[in-house]
Amino acid sequence: MTPTGPRPYANPYVAGTALGLVLLGAFVFAGRGLGASGAFASVAAATAHAVAPASTASNTYFAGYLADGARPWTDWLVLELAGAMAGAWMSARLAGRTALVIERGAGVAASARLAMAAAGGGVMGAGAVFARGCTSGQALSGGAVLSPGSWLFIAGAFGAAYVTAPILRRVWR
Repeated sequence: MTPTGPRPYANPYVAGTALGLVLLGAFVFAGRGLGASGAFASVAAATAHAVAPASTASNTYFAGYLADGARPWTDWLVLELAGAMAGAWMSARLAGRTALVIERGAGVAASARLAMAAAGGGVMGAGAVFARGCTSGQALSGGAVLSPGSWLFIAGAFGAAYVTAPILRRVWR
């Protein structure tokens, strides 16, 4: 008899070791670490540049992303993010976790769960802009090269999680 339903998540020690090896490979073969928020900024800069080139060129935030000619589809971070999405899908497929479901607590409506997820994503996106990097860029890549700002970011992220988790845990009951 074959078991039905999703398989357990990957062993966190094995997954963490694999992620560390991927990060090491990125430094060795690509000459830079991992990150995700730069991919979104690169695509946004290229899109804005196609619509309003003069305004985008004068924008200090987008200027760095336009320096290489605004070709987001050849940007390292865009290719990395595409690979991460493909890898996430393959992992979910192998674990039997590809069903489209909204995971939520018993007392939470699906619309409220989606609203909380969108708000959380917005806060994380704004935080990535203020921190000048996302959690993967700051914590993984910056932490790996012992950047003091990244270690401060890690401490702040864990501190915020410890404060927020008990409050949000009630939502999942």
